[in-house]
Amino acid sequence: MTRDLTIAVLGGGSFGTAIANIIAGNGHRTFLWMRHAARAAACQRQRENPEYLPGYRLHAGLQVTAGLGEALQHTDVVFISVPSKSFREVTRQVAPLLKADALVVSTTKGIEPQSFTLMSEILQQELGQRRIGVLSGPNFAREIVRQQQTGTVIASADREVIDCVQSILSSSTFRVYGNRDSYGVELAGALKNIYAIVAGMAAALGSGHNTQAMLITRSLAEMGRFAARLGADPMTFLGLAGVGDLVLTCTSDLSRNYRVGFAIGSGKTLEQAVAEVGQVAEGVNTLRLVKHKAEQLQVYMPLVSGLYKILFEQRAIADVAHSLMVGEQNTDVEYMSQ
Repeated sequence: MTRDLTIAVLGGGSFGTAIANIIAGNGHRTFLWMRHAARAAACQRQRENPEYLPGYRLHAGLQVTAGLGEALQHTDVVFISVPSKSFREVTRQVAPLLKADALVVSTTKGIEPQSFTLMSEILQQELGQRRIGVLSGPNFAREIVRQQQTGTVIASADREVIDCVQSILSSSTFRVYGNRDSYGVELAGALKNIYAIVAGMAAALGSGHNTQAMLITRSLAEMGRFAARLGADPMTFLGLAGVGDLVLTCTSDLSRNYRVGFAIGSGKTLEQAVAEVGQVAEGVNTLRLVKHKAEQLQVYMPLVSGLYKILFEQRAIADVAHSLMVGEQNTDVEYMSQ
């Protein structure tokens, strides 16, 4: 892979900014697109994204712009890193501006309501036969920009997409693994947000290490069970994008979803908790979608059902926790018995 590619990262949040900076540092011509012109101009001038990554200096080669056409005019690879609620809208704006051979990669962890559509499926619907990929993993942006050792996963059915993204993003502190199960990788990134809320809630209630270990492993079992029913490879969930991302988001207060759960466990209402966090917590919306989908598919997901009762049916946390402990017993590692 040559070092003179033109790359665009769409979305000026913390993760989009972090990977754009890595790419620029790797020697590629790199654009970071932000929707709001004033913020883009300020970031370009100040060489910092004070709203999402304050105190971190942007690479001199990174161009911040609010002009979508400018960002995409000669672009070889596009990373879309906007919230899930804006993903389809941005993809539609992108479609007529792309080069014929441009690769497109989603970094967004979420599910579109109503149709239970993942972001890669939106790319397929809106962009046709383009080569696409999904980037996901245990990746807190603040740690990435501090150059702490981090791993991520690029998933695609197209080997060239995997090779290209690995070449673009890999650095001495950012390692990129490949996976062919893009649906499983993407589903893992969306589902783990639900269980981060559960883990944050348990931490606020003073749970010990025994409880935390049980919650994480049973969360992993639910994720794999649900994903397998939808056609993903459950073994994907044993990798970095599955258990790796789950452990990260369930054990750190850098996770927005964990902080929402902690606030609820501390006695706040859901509305107060979301307002307190101040940024999008995808797990709240994902919970609604997964609860209804699991019922349709008749997939046993007691943690999802229990959290739904607490957040949306005003059930007491203690009552739900008790019912989970005395409820139906289940096997430990289901796929060993198949």
